[in-house]
Amino acid sequence: MITKRHALIGGLAALPALAALPALAGSGTGTADAALDAVFETVAPPALAAGIVNRQGLTWSGVRGVRQRRGTEQATRDDRWHLGSNTKAMTAALFARLVEQGRMRRDLTVAQAFPALTVDPAWTEVPLTALMHHRAGLMDADVVGLAWLMTARDDPRSLTEQRAALAAQAFSRPPSGPVGTFAYGNANYIVVGAAIEAATGASWEDAMRAEVFAPLTLNSAGFGAPLDPAPWGHGPGSSPVDPASPFSDNPAALGPAGTVHMSMVDYARFASAFMSDGGNWLTPASMTWLTTPAEGPPPAYADGWIVRTVPWAGVDGPGSILAHEGSNTLWHALILLAPQKGVGVIILCNDGQVGRVAVQTLAERLVPIAAA
Repeated sequence: MITKRHALIGGLAALPALAALPALAGSGTGTADAALDAVFETVAPPALAAGIVNRQGLTWSGVRGVRQRRGTEQATRDDRWHLGSNTKAMTAALFARLVEQGRMRRDLTVAQAFPALTVDPAWTEVPLTALMHHRAGLMDADVVGLAWLMTARDDPRSLTEQRAALAAQAFSRPPSGPVGTFAYGNANYIVVGAAIEAATGASWEDAMRAEVFAPLTLNSAGFGAPLDPAPWGHGPGSSPVDPASPFSDNPAALGPAGTVHMSMVDYARFASAFMSDGGNWLTPASMTWLTTPAEGPPPAYADGWIVRTVPWAGVDGPGSILAHEGSNTLWHALILLAPQKGVGVIILCNDGQVGRVAVQTLAERLVPIAAA
């Protein structure tokens, strides 16, 4: 059982491993089903789902295992899976959508995004995009540390009010980290969500439904741990956690940084938009902007995506890949896309610890097959 002693959060703890992973691409021997079977039998998570995606959607998918450890209900292709920090690319895409509509601007500074706040002068010229690149100097410990994690679920204020308060706290003092240096943190995207709420007058959740879920027909999408019938997340010792428990996910105010869930089919539809110049949802210019990493020292991180150039990802040579891993410590998700080649891999697991090993091991086997 997950209690207040067990911090969730998660995030991109797997960044070093994932940064190396996309370079892998071998001969593409074997089948995707055989690769999924081998990893499921060896690593033995409760359930493991995977898909190969192209510009139109899924070309192959497979699911193995059960919704709960020691249970009998089989996980299915249409089940909903928690995506953790892979939510960040969706929040960034929502921002781009609002820019296209003239409701926000790419060059918005923190001070301009929060005119009602008293912003420390050190933030005056810092653009919101620096937050999406994790290079604004904002540190999680300053805003959403352990004390916040332990108390936020009991906050009676609306989610919009909670995020506005976190933004006020974040920007009332200078950045505690070096501006321009990569420092991954959930706080960055929470306050970007607060800026979206300030611009739209709606909650981040409502804006996501209107501008991301609805136009892409992501009918299974929602927030927090998916409720039955769906796989349960699993914590320490692969213990299943009831999705009705308040500790089945991070506090809801963290939403813009990592609380979205959806089915494999719908996640593939979102992925396809990033391999088809926006898929009539966003313009090609917006897609280029979202997937171009910020200037600065490594790692190369764009708006919710790690970006690398690898030999196998282009049409006739090297090309860029977009990748991200997400986990709230009870689930684990990985997405890896090669837009120029028009192929990608999605791997999802309902266990936060075993799942990390499972998705990374399966990616090593599945990427060469997808890229062949």
